[in-house]
Amino acid sequence: MRESLPRELSVAIESGGRTTAVVYAAAGQATRPSALILAHGAGAGQRHPFMVAFARALSARGIDVVTFNFRYMEQKRRVPDRMPQLVVCYRAVMAAARDEVPSALEHLFIGGKSMGGRAATHVAAEDSSLPISGIVLLGYPLHPPGRPEQTRDAHLPAVNRPMLFVQGSRDTFGTPSELKPILGSLDPLPTLHSVHDGDHSFTMAGRGAKDKQAAVYGEVAATIVEWIGSVP
Repeated sequence: MRESLPRELSVAIESGGRTTAVVYAAAGQATRPSALILAHGAGAGQRHPFMVAFARALSARGIDVVTFNFRYMEQKRRVPDRMPQLVVCYRAVMAAARDEVPSALEHLFIGGKSMGGRAATHVAAEDSSLPISGIVLLGYPLHPPGRPEQTRDAHLPAVNRPMLFVQGSRDTFGTPSELKPILGSLDPLPTLHSVHDGDHSFTMAGRGAKDKQAAVYGEVAATIVEWIGSVP
């Protein structure tokens, strides 16, 4: 099936201002209609190659994908907004997705890269009434690099939705082994997918790393689609 061009949405935010979202329409037929909102990390916006690559890979596998810029990124500011502002922006994009993407009314998943995924967990933890089918976390920032005692997991028990954590084994923000004991206490029990030799962005290291990269990204995309299809 021919891939359709992404379309832009202008999203009004309750606290004021607007931001831009991009819809990557599903190019294939998934198990069931589903939409996934993916938020970017702290240092790069929705047009970063990582974000575009995963949005395209997932939409090619039958998932409607929505990316967006948090307000600070839209305004070309370097310092991320505080979590309450990120949450307000995220919720505005969720509302826009439900208005503009029909599959979001059936099964809406949220998540993101690093900080964007963390913001998604706060969105879910702060409002149990939101229609969120599950959360996809690409490189969850469990703690700042080199400061494992500063964990960012206190709110996770309140999420109360299925979660998929995709974590590189060399992630300086938290390895799969660091996440395991934390996730093991949550209900429902999250799924943890480890990317062997991957860093915070699942980038490979060593000889032949470039040749492996496309396959690694493809494996992660396939894992996400399979997991989304398995969520009740």
